[in-house]
Amino acid sequence: MRDTKRLSSTTVHDRQRRGDGRGRTDDSAAVEGSDCPGSLIVVSNREPYRHEYEDGGSADAGDSADGGRPTESDGGARSTASQRSITVDEPTGGLTAGLDPVVQATDGTWIAWGDGDADFDVADERNCVAVPPDEEAYTLCRLDLSEEAVDGYYYGFSNRVLWPLCHGFPDLIEDRPTDFEWYQRINERFADRVGEHADDDSVIWVQDYHLALAPRLIRESVPDSATVAHFWHIPWPTPATYRHCPAAGRLLEGLLGNDLLGFHVEGYADRFLDCVDRFLPNATVDRADRTVRYDGRTTRVVATPMGVDAKSYDRDARSTEQEQVSSLFGEYGIPRGTKLGLGLDRLDYTKGIPERLTAIERFFERNPDWHGDFTFVQKATPSRTEIETYERYGDHVRGEVERINRRFATADWRPIVYTEDVLPREDICALYRHADVMVVSPLVDGMNLVAQEYVAASVDGDGTLVLSDRTGAHERLGSHALTIDPTDTDGFVAQLEHALAMPPYERRRRLNTLRQRVFAGDIETWMDTQFDWIRRVHDGSGEGETSTGSDSTEPTPPV
Repeated sequence: MRDTKRLSSTTVHDRQRRGDGRGRTDDSAAVEGSDCPGSLIVVSNREPYRHEYEDGGSADAGDSADGGRPTESDGGARSTASQRSITVDEPTGGLTAGLDPVVQATDGTWIAWGDGDADFDVADERNCVAVPPDEEAYTLCRLDLSEEAVDGYYYGFSNRVLWPLCHGFPDLIEDRPTDFEWYQRINERFADRVGEHADDDSVIWVQDYHLALAPRLIRESVPDSATVAHFWHIPWPTPATYRHCPAAGRLLEGLLGNDLLGFHVEGYADRFLDCVDRFLPNATVDRADRTVRYDGRTTRVVATPMGVDAKSYDRDARSTEQEQVSSLFGEYGIPRGTKLGLGLDRLDYTKGIPERLTAIERFFERNPDWHGDFTFVQKATPSRTEIETYERYGDHVRGEVERINRRFATADWRPIVYTEDVLPREDICALYRHADVMVVSPLVDGMNLVAQEYVAASVDGDGTLVLSDRTGAHERLGSHALTIDPTDTDGFVAQLEHALAMPPYERRRRLNTLRQRVFAGDIETWMDTQFDWIRRVHDGSGEGETSTGSDSTEPTPPV
């Protein structure tokens, strides 16, 4: 979810970054606790702020080109539509929302692909713009990618090879002829932009699987005293699966350009070390310290589970009003007084939605007394529809919902309410708060923040989390959630029955513990842990230590 601000493009053009490429220098604006040891440069595929024309058109439809190779645009901020209204999408959740205040506090730089249709019309001659729009706290530096580059780098190697590979679906890998070449080119361009902004004391923090080659390329373009770190937000595969990677050695070499490499859970970190041990015979792996020595450098590997902004979800859930809930129920035809189940996912084959629907169908087969008294709401977000596998998956999910509803629906009740509507955050928090059962059942997931958002928003203490044992979140929440194997239909159904029959005191006991853990391991705690590790590496004090990713304290959440 993203908040949107409406601006005129004239106003946006007045908000350019400082000429030296940095944001503001007002030290009083620093956020207490953002303890980055040097000047911070975040590098990610996704940008934290996106500028869009409100009418949906672009000022200049031309693509960048250089003999078929993508190049960054020149010529300064374009002003061909100076009076057109521009909206600014702002982060409201996940990584971008968590990192944004940290980069603001450090007067840092964020380098990302600019995919908004007005992004480059508000930028300067270096494709940079000061953000946030009202504060100009740091520099957002955008890469302008051609459609061909996006197809090869993003829809190609990133999401046709690395995504299925890392999630354990090697049969879905599509290794098209030029995709890796595009992936390498775009990683080079990211590295080049980092080199333009880095100095001796810089901390470069790379995000996720789109930029696996970048760390080694960055290392070659920045001062040796700069620190390069990387957080890998998705699972890491076993060596048996990783052998299907068409560029296995190159990716490992790229990631070993990092001084610090982070994963959500220890299992992923250990699998990475297993792959290095198997596929890079010249590397020296120290499993006790979780370090790798390769090509004259040492990479430390750590496990730190990511959290959510628990306080904001708690606050937003408490602010929901009964009128809003009644309106939502009325809009989607949910009878008042029914028990509510909830699923919230991207339409991605890793999320296990068909398996979930099969379990719900079996539940209604076995429990006719629940017909009319239990409604499952599935909010789904179409994703990567340019990839045929995703398009087929979405069609299958929609077809299953229609079939199950035809089988069980009555004149005034549907067992499954399915929507792909874009819901504002306040509606999502209302659904979280009022859901009796939250079902999070991916086939595999690096962490899963939805489970934690639900717990944080369950301010009344009477919901139940049904959680797949194949999520990273299960390591933190599994003991007090109802655990499922998403492929075991009968076991899945049994846990749904348990959730709906659970006595109120047990629901409260379980949820109270879950809330303690979510608040103790929130996004702020995760950030502190990241910068603690980065500081150790940056200062050279992290040798001989290992990360457990465990929670040291469990503060009581708001009640």
